[in-house]
Amino acid sequence: QVQLVESGGGLVQAGGSLRLSCAASGRTFSGYAMGWFRQAPGKEREFVAAISGSGDSTFYADSVKGRFTLSRDNTKNAVSLQMNSLKPEDTALYYCGARTTYYTGYYYYLEDEYNYWGQGTQVTVSS
Repeated sequence: QVQLVESGGGLVQAGGSLRLSCAASGRTFSGYAMGWFRQAPGKEREFVAAISGSGDSTFYADSVKGRFTLSRDNTKNAVSLQMNSLKPEDTALYYCGARTTYYTGYYYYLEDEYNYWGQGTQVTVSS
């Protein structure tokens, strides 16, 4: 089992940047594909970005492509989501997810494919 703890959320003006981090405890970190999802008030949770266990493959939602960058450091059991050019519509509670996988080159972008979740970190972008 893995425990996930997100950090780095906050309040930022439109056009600004934030860096979210997700620290994981548990077994070999490369055995987990990781992803970020977000949920705005009154909306369903939606996919943001995903990364394979090896870190070689990433995938982004169209709404954040070119603005967000997801990376991981398997030596530190952590992933980071660098968010640039933030928009008010990026305001949401951001969740880190982990999925056990034997295929370290795969990423996953469906919420139901993830086994573990963090408690979330709030990102608020003011206009």
